[in-house]
Amino acid sequence: MAIKIRKEDALQYHTQGQPGKIEVIPTKMLSTQLDLALAYSPGVAEPCKAIANNYDDVYKYTAKGNLVGVISNGTAVLGLGNIGPDASKPVMEGKGVLFKKFAGIDVFDIEIDCHDPQQFIKIVKSLEPTFGGINLEDIKAPECFLIEQELKKQMNIPVMHDDQHGTAIISSAALLNALELVKKKIGDIRLVVNGAGASAIACTKLYMALGVQKKNIIMNDINGILRNDRQDLDEIRRQFATDLPVYTLEEAMMNADVFLGLSAANVITQEHLRRMAPNPIVFALANPDPEIAYELAMESRSDIIMATGRSDHPNQVNNVLGFPYIFRGALDVRATEINEEMKLAAVRAIATLAKEPVPELVNNAYENNALVFGREYLIPKPLDPRLITTISPAVAKAAIASGVARITISDWEQYHQELERRVGIDQKIMTRVIGRARQNPQRVVFAEADTYKILKAAQILQEENIAIPILLGNRERIGQIIRENHLELVDCEIIDVYEEEERTERYGNLLYEKRKRKGITCSEGKKMMQDRNYFGAMMVELGEADALISGLTKDYAKTIKPALQVIGVDRIVNRVAGMYIITNKKQSYFFADTTVNANPTADELVDIIGLTAEKVRFFDAEPRIAMLSYSNFGSNKGELPEKMISALQKAKAKYPDLIIDGEVQANIALSPRLLKENYPFSELAENGANTLIFPDLASGNIAYKLLQEIGGAEAIGPILMGMRKPVHVLQLGSSIREIINMVAIAVVEAQIHKSSPGEPARRKTETQPDTSLQAWTK
Repeated sequence: MAIKIRKEDALQYHTQGQPGKIEVIPTKMLSTQLDLALAYSPGVAEPCKAIANNYDDVYKYTAKGNLVGVISNGTAVLGLGNIGPDASKPVMEGKGVLFKKFAGIDVFDIEIDCHDPQQFIKIVKSLEPTFGGINLEDIKAPECFLIEQELKKQMNIPVMHDDQHGTAIISSAALLNALELVKKKIGDIRLVVNGAGASAIACTKLYMALGVQKKNIIMNDINGILRNDRQDLDEIRRQFATDLPVYTLEEAMMNADVFLGLSAANVITQEHLRRMAPNPIVFALANPDPEIAYELAMESRSDIIMATGRSDHPNQVNNVLGFPYIFRGALDVRATEINEEMKLAAVRAIATLAKEPVPELVNNAYENNALVFGREYLIPKPLDPRLITTISPAVAKAAIASGVARITISDWEQYHQELERRVGIDQKIMTRVIGRARQNPQRVVFAEADTYKILKAAQILQEENIAIPILLGNRERIGQIIRENHLELVDCEIIDVYEEEERTERYGNLLYEKRKRKGITCSEGKKMMQDRNYFGAMMVELGEADALISGLTKDYAKTIKPALQVIGVDRIVNRVAGMYIITNKKQSYFFADTTVNANPTADELVDIIGLTAEKVRFFDAEPRIAMLSYSNFGSNKGELPEKMISALQKAKAKYPDLIIDGEVQANIALSPRLLKENYPFSELAENGANTLIFPDLASGNIAYKLLQEIGGAEAIGPILMGMRKPVHVLQLGSSIREIINMVAIAVVEAQIHKSSPGEPARRKTETQPDTSLQAWTK
């Protein structure tokens, strides 16, 4: 059977973006004969012909614009030397991981068995049709200078030897900030450079571009000070030769303001540093061991500012702060090269970012709540998510301003958002929650502590300072699990309810008082307290614990009942509901109700909407709510659509500030394109929905479970909404990670509850205070 393919269909199938617009491209389906015909023969002929007629269409119809080649011959692998192309491959693959992780850039690593610079240049030049950019890596000096120089001349795509320029850019930012702290002008400083390889040369050149005077530079290599009377200097090193009467490194260090080391371990001493000028700046960047050990350097004098290449000391000069974001900016404007203006823009962007307040998620990632611009924080940390949105736009703007960009970006705010989506910054919900929990860990009681998953989670929570676990269960059984699995739970409170006669009786009496008109006798109340869910709930009710976690091994309904009877619901909304957060590569979505209300009425749905909107804001998102149905804005009649329409009308009246619309089918609700094409009047048409209200428990529960199992999405939850104090019921068989996520949420809720004891749930929709995670972090 012949398949006829329209030209428009074939071109649309292959389109990767439009000039001037940055897009995150989903994977194409390839499940039918038609898909195959579009992806390959005969459909592939259409983009081929389009590119043949217009070269620039290669960026539109292929992945070239987001593809970088990491290319090496393995002649100068960091710390290992000339180990050859095969042995260097793990390093190149690792570089590819960093490109993808930090900037969303795809990479092919290519290891070339070639030592002849001219042949190497010829090979790499021939690969230009494949790549949007070339990252040269681990090529020894002086060949690397010639190779990069010639490839930049011959190629019309960005080429950068990261070993040279990466270190130069990062250390330049550190230098600018260090000089600002010690109040020295860059044009006045005396600079000593130990090492004369590719990195040292590139650093020195960039420092000069920033204002360091050549007359104030002394460079030293393995054979001594680079002087004009030396006969062994090549053309590159001779640029930095001096006529000053300085013959040894010790002499060079006298009154030097800055020391830059890109050489070998332990080649300078404390005495060298004591000879330097007041407030000396020491960049000892040899890896893995610096030119002088950090501890020795800091002991040598109290006014030193120190940076190394190591992650276990402050001020790590790490190339990952630069190359992913520099290439990202260059690729996004299709720059023909990475020029001096772009490198200097990256330097200034990095230096400026270090002076901005550090996000909590960065503080917590480095177990340091006091990161602030100063002597021990000159440059941002590699895990700072703001790097991509700070450096890449700066590089892109510099490329445009300097005339090497082939396209321009007109909407910089949209570009900022696209950069965040490329690396999944909007997937950092739990990172923020865990960071907030660490600020003030709360006591979390586990009703099912005699299970491995709970105990392992408790160990992690304790080690990571997220929560203070309280374990309910058989003491002997818990001890056995700890020993068998070599767990380390230090000073963790264990409570065996059968050993707690006084508390069981006291708790039972309190339950009786609460439920005596609900059919519970005093003796039944005491007996019920032998159930750990009742016991744990009463601990929370009495303030002996701050949150309750249960449900790993028990039915949801049986687990939630004790909490409802003992603690009760928020008196503003006399209802509880369940929500799941579903995250994928695009963004996070909020599903409700998925666990509690079987078939809510329209009025009950209004309560669920209020609870859900508040909780979505808790996670630093603005709810855009869709009332789901099998109908689109009245297209089908029936009891279910009518219920959703009624709930919508009542919710709009009660919460006038909410973005909410419906009733609408799920796929329409999530697609701004479909909404704009078919229902442009909808409040959701601009951005689509991120919060879905299901008409009944069955539909919500089925939806999240299907997505979790076969949809490639991660589910966070179930999040119980509407309780008077923090209680969360785990999904049966939850993973350790899922347990930790739920505990972190409970801890932050407990922090908020403690900050305003006795207050009912507060709703921004009713002009109440902001209860978002971000607000409470402030």
